[in-house]
Amino acid sequence: MPTDTVSPPGRGGRSPDHYVAPIEDTPLQAVDSVKVDAKVSSLWADAWRAMRARPLFWFSSVMILFIAFVGIFPQLFTNELPNDNCLLANSNGGPTAGHPMGFTKQGCDVFARVIYGAQASLTVGVVATVVVVLIGVVLGAVAGFYGGFSDGLISRATDIFFAIPFVLGAIVLLSVFQGPSNAIIVALILSLFGWPQTARITRGAVLEARGADYVTASIALGVTRFKVLLKHVLPNAIAPVIVVATVSLGIFIVAEATLSYLGVGLPPSVMSWGNDIAQAQVSIRTAPMTLFYPAAALSLTVLSFLMLGDVVRDALDPKERAR
Repeated sequence: MPTDTVSPPGRGGRSPDHYVAPIEDTPLQAVDSVKVDAKVSSLWADAWRAMRARPLFWFSSVMILFIAFVGIFPQLFTNELPNDNCLLANSNGGPTAGHPMGFTKQGCDVFARVIYGAQASLTVGVVATVVVVLIGVVLGAVAGFYGGFSDGLISRATDIFFAIPFVLGAIVLLSVFQGPSNAIIVALILSLFGWPQTARITRGAVLEARGADYVTASIALGVTRFKVLLKHVLPNAIAPVIVVATVSLGIFIVAEATLSYLGVGLPPSVMSWGNDIAQAQVSIRTAPMTLFYPAAALSLTVLSFLMLGDVVRDALDPKERAR
């Protein structure tokens, strides 16, 4: 009875060019069982799939986009200017037609002030976060990747700034600052005391990525250390920085409101939620809603950034994704 096997090369008169593998050596079941995934899964693709599956991500993202839209285009939400048409006859007045939130003690429209107050608060938060990320990532990457003297110097500077209370340091500098303050100046002063945390997190992430095999192989192939840092180490160490930046943006908004409330932040002529809260405290018994509305806007904004930061952290954490 004939078999399905054939003679190996060098036997039975067959040349090696005519050799055919035995059928039983390549079963069709083995081909069917192999699953080839053409799409390489990356950290960011996995994180995006994890984030979009959570309702908290969509809620916080929609809230942040809406608040940002309000801050950029406040004139689309109110026809009133915050300091115009302020009549003492409307002092601490309740809601009326065209003024759904009532009036402040000076007779200004509360709704207009809340809408325009988003500009200064978001400006301080965004500018401070960008500056903090730039300073922290540069210093942390240099300290973690090159080590040695640079690591020791940057680490000691980080420890010194960590020893200074965040808000207290900003209060001292703003108190001695000569000249009119604005959102950019407040943001820069906040970033001066806010970068150490980002630098320390970046340093730890770079230290972990520096020991990977692909980094060693790149250096062995003759790639410069600076190019290895930019192309291989930083892209794989940036995930925790993004999480910290998302949370820090909300913290800087709270810090600006705190400084303005204490009278050392933005001047009273600048519309900000912190200034409105400070001005409304004298009317908290007679007109508590003048305090409630700016405080609610501040709380919702900060809460949105904190919730988004939690979602991003869980999505970028391998342990959380493994669960």
